[in-house]
Amino acid sequence: MHFPDDDNGQLLTEIAAAGIDLARMHKIDFYILFEQKSDAETFATAIAEDELAPATELVQCEDTGIWEVITQVEMVPDHTLLGQTEQYLESIANGYKGYGDGWGLMDGND
Repeated sequence: MHFPDDDNGQLLTEIAAAGIDLARMHKIDFYILFEQKSDAETFATAIAEDELAPATELVQCEDTGIWEVITQVEMVPDHTLLGQTEQYLESIANGYKGYGDGWGLMDGND
């Protein structure tokens, strides 16, 4: 498989090289960061009501104190779709003083 030469393309290349089938549905974690817990909580509540991303988790980085909302979306990890989903989630997060920090596919056997 060949992917565009950008961060998402590089990550998809690595995932494909690990033997993960990118043609099927996977649970993709998208990471949104916040300075303030209250902003993170408000975003998590808002995005949990969105049909695209009903599963969220709020965690705090022990090293930096930054709050992270992990939003899980079930989708085929297509390069274009991943970029569009990142932009969509970040556009909502920006209204709550949040910003995107990428995505990950943690388990190839989900």
